[in-house]
Amino acid sequence: MTSENLVYLIALPLFSSALLMLLGRKADKWGHIFATLISASTFVIGAIEFFAMIDRPEASRAVTQKLFTWISVGTFNVDAGLLLDQLSIAFVLLITGVGTLIHVYSIAYMSHDKDRRRFFAYLNFFIAAMLLLVLGDSYLNLYVGWEGVGLASYLLIGFWNQKPEYATAAKKAFVANRVGDFGLSVAVMIAFANFGAVSFIGIEEKVGGASETALTAMGLMLLLAAVGKSAQFPLQAWLGDAMAGPTPVSALIHAATMVTAGVYLITRSNFVFDNAPTAQLAVVIVGTITLLFGAIIGMAKDDIKKALAASTMSQIGYMIMASGFGPAGYAFAIMHLLTHGFFKAGMFLGAGSVMHGMNDEVNMRRYGGLAKFMPITSITFGLGYLAIIGVPPFAGFYSKDKIIETAFNAGGLQGVLFGSAALLGAVITAFYMTRLMLMTFFGNKRWAQGSEPHESPFLMWAPMAVLAVGSVASGYLLYSGKAIVKWLAPVVDKNQHEHTEFLPPIVVTTLAVVAVIIGVSIAFIKYRGELSESAPSEVSIFTRVTRRDLLQDDANEFLFMRPGQKLTQLLVKTDESVIDGAVRAVGSSALGSARGMRKLQTGYVRNYALLILIGALVALFAALVAVSYTHLTLPTKRIV
Repeated sequence: MTSENLVYLIALPLFSSALLMLLGRKADKWGHIFATLISASTFVIGAIEFFAMIDRPEASRAVTQKLFTWISVGTFNVDAGLLLDQLSIAFVLLITGVGTLIHVYSIAYMSHDKDRRRFFAYLNFFIAAMLLLVLGDSYLNLYVGWEGVGLASYLLIGFWNQKPEYATAAKKAFVANRVGDFGLSVAVMIAFANFGAVSFIGIEEKVGGASETALTAMGLMLLLAAVGKSAQFPLQAWLGDAMAGPTPVSALIHAATMVTAGVYLITRSNFVFDNAPTAQLAVVIVGTITLLFGAIIGMAKDDIKKALAASTMSQIGYMIMASGFGPAGYAFAIMHLLTHGFFKAGMFLGAGSVMHGMNDEVNMRRYGGLAKFMPITSITFGLGYLAIIGVPPFAGFYSKDKIIETAFNAGGLQGVLFGSAALLGAVITAFYMTRLMLMTFFGNKRWAQGSEPHESPFLMWAPMAVLAVGSVASGYLLYSGKAIVKWLAPVVDKNQHEHTEFLPPIVVTTLAVVAVIIGVSIAFIKYRGELSESAPSEVSIFTRVTRRDLLQDDANEFLFMRPGQKLTQLLVKTDESVIDGAVRAVGSSALGSARGMRKLQTGYVRNYALLILIGALVALFAALVAVSYTHLTLPTKRIV
């Protein structure tokens, strides 16, 4: 089916962003309200499309819209087109719904910022780019949105770029994302070379005739793209520094939407990965490493936003892992992505609320006992906490536990290894999130005298309350009657695969709940009492290494930055000595010759007369030599 309404989903936020930027200071008084209304309008359009999709038969639910012919060369044609199906509508509702709540929150949070209008312009630009990413009907159209969200992320991380460390964080994120973008561009080239098409439908129709080598190469390049955008191992180092941006940015871009784009890319490319087992296994391995890597980092972070960033990295690791299990895991990856969008966005906004009440303090060791002074923030944050650690019946209990179950159901040694890793991640998640709750909202008061905490205004806590409701109910609603599995099956599991059970679900659920209890208990024992800042000498080596993000920046510096600097220095020296040296040598020779010739131009007539005489004698001598040589060599005529 075709629709003419899809373009408005992208055009409205893009137009509002451009308008706010072009009007400049003239829009300062109303720009934030205008941007919020536009974001809300896109959500309404998305909701209308969703209910219309429900009313249509399953085979006719996907709708398309052709915008214009983008590339037409011989038999190769690419349209700038949009595709709205069961997968993309889930993202549309998440992006616009959570995005609108964050807009409302930002009205109050950014109220004292003189550049609030520019901030909202960037937010709407991001929403437009993210919607294009999930609505594009080909890898080329997706790529445009992919680059757009990368640019928006850079602009918003470095929004307060008057601080050098914030500008550096923005550049770090931009460079890491460019590495992933290289993978996506190569994947597009592989698709064109092997299929003569870059649209999802065109590739899916021809994928059966492609070699496994080509599909594996394309899958690995798509994985590289996902690794860069979703902050997965080994390109995860940028996400913690991305917390330099305003907190609403962390909630929208670096928790709920942009960093989950890698999960969308892999799930959307299911027809590639399902035919490339090696690439599929690589996806599972990357997700497993990252979920443990991020969880371990989260254990030692004292900065509340960076602790949540490490948690985001870990939870997306769960999603990536699930997507690597193919049709058995795609739906649960998206399910956890959606539930995570509620509870993690809510917790990031809660962190912003805590910072608002604590004069922008981010060190949890200087919090304590805030539940009494910020009851709404503590309750809404607490509901998100219960969701992320997987306490029944909160959202994470349904989504994350199904991923753990899927990992065990892989069977054999792989199933045991990946399932055990997922369970270990659940233990660590329960530990570091309980640590965060105890250090922030309970225990002894550790803030400075004269800085009494206070609750945030209505425009800040109201969106937190809505997200808290999602943290409670979204898991049940999505899994009730296997709703999410049935909804996504036409996109990610067309053949309706039968999924085996390695362990009964009740066993996995019991193991997951026990894992939560263990993690919470350890954190409660360690952090229930008095807490103060430890001197560096009192901190263990493991804690110091973990606080340095398990030396990921050190590794990048050693493996890439320092060799890159050495290579650059070598190239500069080569350029100066060889290339520039050759150019200088030519110039020096010409200059030397000119200097020598200049000595002949003295300005004295006697010198010129002498030169003329010498020249005449040389010419005469040369003529005589020539005549003599000719006489000797010419043949002599015989007289008969």
